[in-house]
Formats: sequence, C-alpha cells, structure tokens
Amino acid sequence: MAGAFIEARELRKTYHVGKIEVEALRGISFSVEKGEFVSVVGPSGSGKSTLFYLLGGLTRADGGSVVLDGDDLAKLSDAERTRMRKRKIGFVFQKFNLLPTLDAESNILMAKEISGNGDRDPSHFNRITDLLGLTKRLKHRPSELSGGEQQRVALARALINKPTVVLADEPTGNLDSKNSDIVLKMLRLSNKELGQTVLMITHNPEAAGYGDRIIHMRDGQIVNPEDDPQWVHH
Repeated sequence: MAGAFIEARELRKTYHVGKIEVEALRGISFSVEKGEFVSVVGPSGSGKSTLFYLLGGLTRADGGSVVLDGDDLAKLSDAERTRMRKRKIGFVFQKFNLLPTLDAESNILMAKEISGNGDRDPSHFNRITDLLGLTKRLKHRPSELSGGEQQRVALARALINKPTVVLADEPTGNLDSKNSDIVLKMLRLSNKELGQTVLMITHNPEAAGYGDRIIHMRDGQIVNPEDDPQWVHH
C-alpha cells in the first residue's frame, strides 16, 4: 500500500516442536498508516504474539517481509535491527519487566540510557508520569508498587523516548478495570498528541474498541470479523 508506515507482506513463521511443525503465521499481509491505532485480536494460539515479535524486529520471519518506516527488517543485520528498535519502537508487555533494584523513576529513565537518547526533556517526563498518576510513586521500587502501578511505569518507560511506533502486547491483561482504563487512555493520548502509531494485542473487546480499527486473527491468518463471532466492534 502506497504511503503505508508499516507494511507486512506474506509473513510466514513456523516453529519446530520436536518433530512437529507449528505454523504460527501463514502468509499474513496488511498495512498500517502513520498515526493509526490498530487493535489485533484473536484466541490464544492465533499468532498474535508471533506477529508482534516480527513487527518489532525481535525475531526473523521464515518468509515474507516487514517494512517499518522505510526499514525492510529482513535486510537489516542484527545490530541494525537493535538500533532500529532503540530509535523507533516502544514495547509494552503483559509482564512488566521492571528492574527490581531500581525505583520507578530510574526504571523509566533507563530506557533513555539504553537508547543513547541524551534528550532529558524533563517536561515530557513530568507530563507522562503525571498523566499516568505516578508522580508520588517515582521513588518506590517495583516491590512497593501495585501491579497496576508497575504496568503504568512500564508504559511510561515505553513512551519516554517518543518512539514512532508503540507495540503493546496484552498491556491490560493483568490489570483491574481502573488501571486498564488509565493505560488505554494514555495509549490513545500518545497516539493522538504525539502522533505515535500504536498496535495493541488484546483479548478484551472493550480494550480493542480504543483502536481506530481491529484486525482479527485465527490460526495464523487474518480473518473477517464475521468469522470471529466472539468479537464485535465498539
């Protein structure tokens, strides 16, 4: 698609479990415009997480291609893909992956150290942590934070470098409705105000409704919504 910010073409990925081959992705093609918020839904085992690992350059496809903001990931070396991830992508996972010995502020700022981003921009830091309700919790370590607070720290860490793409894998999977609402509204706000392109995996129809559109997956393929009756547009 001309002008697409993310374009996946005929993506294939097969895992080998002993002597068994499991086709996780079976020739998926789709495109995402710059600044879109796309929700990806489907049952467990449908290939959603595999798709995200490919889009984020965390693993290589067996076939097909991913072009992200002009970068053909298949043509990048491992080192180049690592640099691309640091520069362009913010990851949010269901597991928070916070460093237990660091307080919330240091966990967030660690993303800047890793990326080599010297732009401190305290106003951006303050705005994100304020919107996520973290201002009074910044000096607390993860063990002193609730699960919802830890996920909000993880989201702040993903957004602190102003990535062009945010990949969120079940970001509300372990959260109650109040914290889910905070995380989803922040993703939507970063999408609208910072122009970030957001792709979010979710099992939750209400969460999926935050997106501009929904991609339905089943058995490693994209399917029509009517073929996935448990999901509805909101």
